[in-house]
Amino acid sequence: MLFAAIDIGSNAVRLYFANIFEKNKMIVAEKASLIRIPVRLGEDVFDFGYISDEKRKNLIQTITAYKMLIDVYKPITYKACATAAMREASNRNDIIQEIKQKAGIDVKIIDGLEEARIVCATDVLESDCRYKYALYVDVGGGSTEISVVKNHKLVNSNSFRIGTIRMLLKKDEPDEWHRLKNWLSAYSSKIENLICVGSGGNINKLAKIYGNYEERLLTYKNLLKAYQQIKDTPLIDRIEKMGMRPDRADVIEPAAQIFISIMEAINAKTIYVPKIGLPDGLIHEMYNEEIMAKHDNQKMSY
Repeated sequence: MLFAAIDIGSNAVRLYFANIFEKNKMIVAEKASLIRIPVRLGEDVFDFGYISDEKRKNLIQTITAYKMLIDVYKPITYKACATAAMREASNRNDIIQEIKQKAGIDVKIIDGLEEARIVCATDVLESDCRYKYALYVDVGGGSTEISVVKNHKLVNSNSFRIGTIRMLLKKDEPDEWHRLKNWLSAYSSKIENLICVGSGGNINKLAKIYGNYEERLLTYKNLLKAYQQIKDTPLIDRIEKMGMRPDRADVIEPAAQIFISIMEAINAKTIYVPKIGLPDGLIHEMYNEEIMAKHDNQKMSY
């Protein structure tokens, strides 16, 4: 079954198509297409508190184009969600209304806790019994969401106003870092069988360059090495010699810094990087809703 998800983030706006099916009683999502436009709403919002006319126009054009692709692909259904930048923008309601009028898409602005819940809904460790606890960490442009999963059930989650675009603009507050580390103090290596699971484009890129990409593992030691090397590499060289997109080359440094801080706080030696994010969680959510609807219809037919 084909589903689609639109993720309006602080850095980029993504359109994700995935075929989803069950194999050996496991839900499997196979990417059909992914389009990513670096609109960077966070540059406006975290500096001025609203989305400028230029970025507003870019966003509307992007979503309108995405709707055309959705009409062509014809997924079973789709969802569109917006995160940190949109929820902090003073003109968010006007923009959401304009998207509805011009693109015909209803955008749901989700809070940080909802974002955390959706990301970890994929539960990529469902078949792995070695880990009792999993700490899902999703680093975005405007916020970082963390979920604690015990025996494949969500037990706690939190959202922190710490993100890559926010850090580039020096809008991350010391008090928020302090709140993050205090919250993480309960999830140190004292908890038995804990694994850290990272999501987002930046940790995927870091794992690809510096980690064991086949096993999707990145050690703390190699992440620290990556951070130091990237920090010492001029932006132009990150693009031309390391093969990074311009909109990835600047945010990857603060992303590495965030992940390092979290791994240090919980004494994690390795992070698992399965290439998941908010769009993946939305796809799984829609699939589960579709299955439940079919089950309800079958019960009504009896």
